[in-house]
Amino acid sequence: MSRDGLPLGRAASPDDPLRVAVLVSGRGSNMEAIARAAARGEIPVKVVKVVADRPEAGAIARARALGLDVSIVDYRALGREAYHRRLLEEVEASGAELVALAGYMRILPPEWVRRFERRIVNIHPSLLPSFPGLEPHRQAIEHGVKVSGCTVHLVDEGVDSGPIIVQRPVPVDDGDTPETLAAKVLEVEHRAYVEALSLLASGQLVLTGRRVVRRALEAHGSTAEGSSSS
Repeated sequence: MSRDGLPLGRAASPDDPLRVAVLVSGRGSNMEAIARAAARGEIPVKVVKVVADRPEAGAIARARALGLDVSIVDYRALGREAYHRRLLEEVEASGAELVALAGYMRILPPEWVRRFERRIVNIHPSLLPSFPGLEPHRQAIEHGVKVSGCTVHLVDEGVDSGPIIVQRPVPVDDGDTPETLAAKVLEVEHRAYVEALSLLASGQLVLTGRRVVRRALEAHGSTAEGSSSS
């Protein structure tokens, strides 16, 4: 079966927002950026659930301060199979249409990805396909690139290998360390993730082969555009 022309997301509105569950492991700054943009009415999105995989994650306090519904599903206490079952229960009970990984440091199993096919998005701090996996900032500096950045992409069964929705560049300066580059990229990540969710809530994105493309709205009397959203 061809995967060309498959719609991504849906046309949402302030009265009918795209319902998003956010999975977190760390500080939660991307989660907070998404939630604040939604609360300000900048994107027709509602964060219906935040799930942390460890009780000490800083994202928990941030999410609770924003009044979000938070669950802690402790991977270490449950073990792999029980953890993923419980995680699935939490996300499905929330009514989420889309799952956003925001500093989430676990690889979802294939059955989980298939259950939410084309409905899981992730952000990675490099310009994929360059420097996937761990320590992308160190990889970028050691490779000697002049530009790095971030990528928001669909999650497939590989690691940082899914179709790209948005990419944003960041210059790598001669004196940068992995820490200074990470700080610069993180600022751009917040904007890129909000932009990607806005596109997914526009009803204009389709998956054509491996390319995420933005089609013109029919109300404008136009046919699908071939330009990439990224």
